[in-house]
Amino acid sequence: MILTVTPNPSLDRTYEVPVLTRGEVLRATTDRMDPGGKGVNVSRAVAAAGHRTVAVLPLGGAPGALVAELLAADRIEVAPVRVSGQTRSNISIAEPDGTLTKVNAPGPELSAAESESLLAAVRGHSADADWIACCGSLPRGLSPQWYADLVARAHAAGARIALDTSGPSLLAALRERPDVVKPNAEELAEAVGRPLTTVGDAVKAAEELRALGAGAVLASLGADGQLLVDGAGVHFATATVEVVRSNVGAGDASLAGFLAAGGEGPGALASAVAHGAAAVQLPGSVMPTPSDLDPAAVTVTADVPLDRVLTEPAA
Repeated sequence: MILTVTPNPSLDRTYEVPVLTRGEVLRATTDRMDPGGKGVNVSRAVAAAGHRTVAVLPLGGAPGALVAELLAADRIEVAPVRVSGQTRSNISIAEPDGTLTKVNAPGPELSAAESESLLAAVRGHSADADWIACCGSLPRGLSPQWYADLVARAHAAGARIALDTSGPSLLAALRERPDVVKPNAEELAEAVGRPLTTVGDAVKAAEELRALGAGAVLASLGADGQLLVDGAGVHFATATVEVVRSNVGAGDASLAGFLAAGGEGPGALASAVAHGAAAVQLPGSVMPTPSDLDPAAVTVTADVPLDRVLTEPAA
């Protein structure tokens, strides 16, 4: 079972429009509503692959009730922590060329008691977890140390931790030695405090995160592929993608594929890339099912192209 933790979940509405024009009345060609948040998306992708998952998350108000209802419809076990504030609602506008415009609400402010209840809920559901995926931004009221506390408590319960966050929260949690961290190129650059212009730069940055405490680094380099840097070395993976419809949730689908395949080694990296490649070919934040995957399109190698220039250098 994969347990996910989403401290700042959302109700996500996605609209597809022919073109986004400021100041105009736009008519959407399609629209959809999904439970949102990085950990929620990981649970959705795990469930879509046919595996058991439990989602721990704070929920409040009518949007929170709808998030729980949508998750249950996706066969996801929900472990809600009731909070006084309302769960945030986010809006995404997708254009045919893959351009995505997002408006994310800040979300509720959690009290000290609600923060502790969230940590307790994770501990209470961790016994059966093969992995605990802790994902996303922290809501108001939780300090950057919160993820570090969660990692420490989860490790005390014998669980393995995959952490997908950024900034001060990521750096603080490294001291507690999370088993896997999953930054994208921009987050990796921010963590080491310098721009990354080549795959080699990304490898060096990932090695620095390992020196600070990460057991393994699963780094997404966008269209350039993914890196896995761990105690066994460095592996690089790419996939052939025909059409990019939406990149919403693609990184979360990738993490789900990695963990569902065991969470270590080149086989799990291949699964991560296959899931991410499938997700970008689906509308909105739809998560891929096994029938959407194309493992043959994925190439994994230990011969890392260190001199390859990143398509979009991470500043």
